Amino acid sequence: MASSSGNDDDLTIPRAAINKMIKETLPNVRVANDARELVVNCCTEFIHLISSEANEICNKSEKKTISPEHVINALESLGFGSYIAEVKDVLQECKTVALKRRKASSRLENLGIPEEELLRQQQELFAKARQQQAELAQQEWLQMQQAAQQAQLEAASASAAQQASSSQDEDEEDDM
Repeated sequence: MASSSGNDDDLTIPRAAINKMIKETLPNVRVANDARELVVNCCTEFIHLISSEANEICNKSEKKTISPEHVINALESLGFGSYIAEVKDVLQECKTVALKRRKASSRLENLGIPEEELLRQQQELFAKARQQQAELAQQEWLQMQQAAQQAQLEAASASAAQQASSSQDEDEEDDM
């Protein structure tokens, strides 16, 4: 197993990831903290062992990049051949996800519209939206002004009616 020097401490799998895997795999089982730590260390050591073996296989085949085939060969040579079928399934899933991501990211590129033109169109849409917002605010302001004028006219009309009524009352009192 790797020594516990300062540099090796940085080269571990995040505990949160391991805890999540444990909970998903064994939802109704409690796992002690030292057992979780042991799982983290085992995973780290396993990855180190497989990657070192894959690197040796890669170097023997005079390649500079470790490929999935090198990892699969490393598993076989280290006695983990029973994992190869599952590893190939996971590899296929990873390729499928990567392909979907590439397709999604290239949709913009496949539109055939230059980025500058898209930016210009976006700015046009923003300007149009700002104009519509300003027009709406103007209409609301005019409606408020009209409502205020209407209220003033009604108040003046009511006041005039009240004055007319009170002056008529005074005239009737004078007649008496």
